[in-house]
Amino acid sequence: MLKTALRITALLALAIGTTAATHAASAAEAPAEALPATTTTPAITTTPGATTTPAATTTAGIKGWARMYFPAPGNDVQVSVDAHGTYTSMSPVFPTRAWGTFRISHRIDQPAGRPPLTYWADFKVDCLTTGGPTATVTGTVVRASDNPRDPWQDMLKDHVRMGVSFYVAGKDGGPSRIGLSGEAGRTLSKCMAPAADAPVIKGGYRLKDKGPLH
Repeated sequence: MLKTALRITALLALAIGTTAATHAASAAEAPAEALPATTTTPAITTTPGATTTPAATTTAGIKGWARMYFPAPGNDVQVSVDAHGTYTSMSPVFPTRAWGTFRISHRIDQPAGRPPLTYWADFKVDCLTTGGPTATVTGTVVRASDNPRDPWQDMLKDHVRMGVSFYVAGKDGGPSRIGLSGEAGRTLSKCMAPAADAPVIKGGYRLKDKGPLH
């Protein structure tokens, strides 16, 4: 459900304690810096004297920016991503290496003509899985905004993992969609995210599914 998938953005709105009164505007984005890649390579064992045949490899990736539907006026939630993964014939479902970043940004209009507040966090990718028009990305918080009553700061201290799911619609495939895990009790495992249920209302993503492994 949308309420469950968007509980992180609901947490942000609750932390601010305001009631949005006007339509959402574009979120102000802080400059993103390049982050080091995350590498997870499985151990390979061989029998003495045996000939090792290199495993077939393939890559996948998703890149782009979009504004997602949020069921309250005055809230502007955006997700940008640049994530990649390498797969082998020995590990065709989960990547042997994943790298990249994603950002979640939430701007909330303030009453009485006060400037809006924007909360954001950057995540270092630790998993990307793909299948057809869908992708799941997870990562841990490595950088965040620091505003009054900013909920991202506690998550930054604990390097909380979050997951984002994407449905990238093709021609006549309806709107693309995004799903957010929330902080999930701070125990979310790699490669996990809810269904992508929130429609994209502006922007979009380019998805490269992993190729054949034979």
